[in-house]
Amino acid sequence: MGIMRLSSTSTSWPWGWLKFNPIFNPKFRAPGRNRIFPTIHNHTTISPKSHLPHHSFPMPISSSPISAPRRRLRGVVFDMDGTLTVPVIDFAAMYRSVLGDEEYARIKALNPSGIDILHIIQSWAPEKQRRAYEVIADFERQGMDRLQIMPGAAELCTFLDSKNIRRGLITRNIKEAVDIFHERFGWTFHPALSREFGSYKPNPAPLLHICSSWDVLPNEVIMIGDSLRDDIGCGKGAGAFTCLLDETGRYNSEHFVNLDLEPDFKVSTLGEVLHLLDANFDLTP
Repeated sequence: MGIMRLSSTSTSWPWGWLKFNPIFNPKFRAPGRNRIFPTIHNHTTISPKSHLPHHSFPMPISSSPISAPRRRLRGVVFDMDGTLTVPVIDFAAMYRSVLGDEEYARIKALNPSGIDILHIIQSWAPEKQRRAYEVIADFERQGMDRLQIMPGAAELCTFLDSKNIRRGLITRNIKEAVDIFHERFGWTFHPALSREFGSYKPNPAPLLHICSSWDVLPNEVIMIGDSLRDDIGCGKGAGAFTCLLDETGRYNSEHFVNLDLEPDFKVSTLGEVLHLLDANFDLTP
């Protein structure tokens, strides 16, 4: 049975993108998503979960594979840094500069799977926050100077254009970085939401906003990124399909065994995403 779209003129949901939120509307979760994944912050305790396997070819890693007929796919939302661009920012050095060596070591020991620096500084005094954001912005600007497009990104965008599949972007980076990325890449991602949007990954609000602007359901969209906590957490929270880009196999580490997040797909290159989409989804315009 096909998915029924919400009419853009409906008066039943006056809260904009909240009508697509699976917390309020469970029928809009992607198949097999009967459980809401929480927004994960650096202090969250996660229940044990099976270890993520690494595949040399893109394939579903959910215990419930996508069944025929194929689900319709109407949009792809990408992370930017480390997904559409080659990773160049030294995040460990950034965190040390913001937190100090001792505090960085303490927080890292408590959160071996990753530090959410933006969440941490939210509770700081305004002047301390300002200085922290200046340090972060400086590291991000240095990254702009060395920005390189990820291999396979252009081919993937060409493929999506041939299928009339929309492209969106969500990043925790600043708008200036997004503008430079668009200029150098030559492709446009719309909407392209940066840190200035206000809510940032793993909060699902940016992804739900994009779904609303496209007038599509979250379970007609896939979120692709290289962060299990931020990108997959955002996608799961919104009720979308998810794909983890793990170039180096870092998520095979024991540090990630206990994270209660499993992407629907896992790939090691963007080139694999093209075959994954073609094999698992209905891409009919």
